[in-house]
Amino acid sequence: MIFSRKRADEARDNGVLDAEETSSAPDRGPYDVSEAPEAPRLDLGSLQIPAVPDVEVRVQADPQGVIQQVVLVHGQNALQLGVFAAPRSEGIWDEVREEIRQSLTADGATVQEADGERGPELRARVRTPDGPTDLRFVGIDGPRWMVRGVFQGVAAIDAAAAGPLTACLDGLVVDRGQEAKPVREPLPLRLPREVAEQQADAGQQEV
Repeated sequence: MIFSRKRADEARDNGVLDAEETSSAPDRGPYDVSEAPEAPRLDLGSLQIPAVPDVEVRVQADPQGVIQQVVLVHGQNALQLGVFAAPRSEGIWDEVREEIRQSLTADGATVQEADGERGPELRARVRTPDGPTDLRFVGIDGPRWMVRGVFQGVAAIDAAAAGPLTACLDGLVVDRGQEAKPVREPLPLRLPREVAEQQADAGQQEV
């Protein structure tokens, strides 16, 4: 399923400026829902995806509308997103990053740690049936949550090529919820209600 975002709304820029001028909210996201500037976004539950021109939001969901995977696509580049529960007292990206590095290395991938715009990240070259593929892993710790992004395509080796996808990451909003969750548990993602209803109707018609 694909959601096309062909136009951005000027409200995003105005919202960011208002937030910067009137509060101590960060100047870019991912934002916690409690401090996010107003802007048009696709609400997927724990993640709200900003509208960025020419970026497609592709999701894989089960028949109940529960999303298994979210991938943003711009041209030949892609950004896979995940959001996870984290403790109140500290971030988990350092620990998660080391586990990803060990797992990739064990699978025979070439992995390097680098300093990116958002701090330490991993750059890996993995083997696939279609040949070697470059991946770039970034992590952002927030209040009781962590967002993990995996860039693919040229954006995996050249951050400058990730422009529109980086804009999506900068405008992302996380709605953690208040309920207690085990550390690292994926936060729930769901299709918007109207989309889930359309999907259910289509499934009934097919039967």
